[in-house]
Amino acid sequence: MSTTKRRDNKGRVLRNGEFQRKDGRYVFKYKDIDGKEKCLYSSRLEPKDKLPDGARMAPSLREQEDQILRNQFNGVANFGGDMTVLELVERYIETKIGVRESTRTGYKTVVNFLKQDPFSTVRIDRVKLSDAKLWLVKLQRNGKGYSSIQTIRGVIRPAFQLAVEDELINRNPFDFELGSVIENDSKKRDALSPEWEAELLRYIREDQHFCAYYDAIYILLNTGLRISEFCGLTPEDVDFEQECIHVRGQLVRYSNMGKSYEPTKTDAGLRDVPMSEEVMQAFRNIIENRPTPFIEPEIDGKSGFLFLDKNGMPMVAMHWEHYFQHIRAKYNAHYKEPMPIVTPHVCRHTFSTKMARRGLNAKNLQYIMGHSEISVTLDTYTHLGFRDAMKDFKRVMTE
Repeated sequence: MSTTKRRDNKGRVLRNGEFQRKDGRYVFKYKDIDGKEKCLYSSRLEPKDKLPDGARMAPSLREQEDQILRNQFNGVANFGGDMTVLELVERYIETKIGVRESTRTGYKTVVNFLKQDPFSTVRIDRVKLSDAKLWLVKLQRNGKGYSSIQTIRGVIRPAFQLAVEDELINRNPFDFELGSVIENDSKKRDALSPEWEAELLRYIREDQHFCAYYDAIYILLNTGLRISEFCGLTPEDVDFEQECIHVRGQLVRYSNMGKSYEPTKTDAGLRDVPMSEEVMQAFRNIIENRPTPFIEPEIDGKSGFLFLDKNGMPMVAMHWEHYFQHIRAKYNAHYKEPMPIVTPHVCRHTFSTKMARRGLNAKNLQYIMGHSEISVTLDTYTHLGFRDAMKDFKRVMTE
């Protein structure tokens, strides 16, 4: 029986299952847990070996062998079960039963995007931390906005976590702070100053066309409602006796033009929002002047929506986004100083900042705004300036 040990072209002894091909590449043959023969390939035997000219950087053969042994010891599937990024994301989505239609629409958008991106075909076990980061950097360089990338990562990150829990991979390569990798280029939506809030309301009230929206916009500026919650209101949600708005759901629109009445964004969104006397009067005006459609529209069992378009269908966020755009465009065409950007979210942010400026307790403001995390509410207080700090300082000093 021959005791000659096989060696590579550098004279190094090769282990059982290791071979060196005529072209210099190394091969390791082994059998997986199912008894199927598998092969590993590399241009280098050891990590310290120099990479041959023209070869692509990849783990050495023995690094791959060691990983196989670790996986077998830890019960982790080798090569992530040969699963690709797209296959993993689709598997993750299949586990999300009972999510809202808007969430499912977001999943479809991410899947459709991945199908057009080469990254989706990469095997999940080959995605390193640096690969994940560089892919997101590439997306931003190619024109993807921060919020879009945030949405994509919001699906891929938990998908890879599922792979970790299923023992397909050892660690989640997307487990990092997004802001540490790409620039947050989202447009900052500042709250309106008290002066601009008053000017906006004055202009709308005096304009022959936009005055029809005065009551609705006054409500947005003085309740902090999300625009989807606002669009989902019916007369039954406005409680004049208790002086509050019962927020129980939201009206959303999808890319296919469909609409749905859904639960609030978070559990914290289910709340009763206090109303001032002025807000109650605005609601009375709206309810009194609401047109009666030939057929009352019903969405997911909900009917009687306060705000209807010219076709008698419930308004959605898009309608109000457009109204604000038209208001600002007309104002800027007639006045020298341009009006700041105003959106339904700016109205919400304006209300939150106004309440913080007037000294409303942060926990109470969190409840009114429907924030699930106090950190989101506290961020409002960071928008207060020196004048606000000085005013509060003097108030405390005189108490």
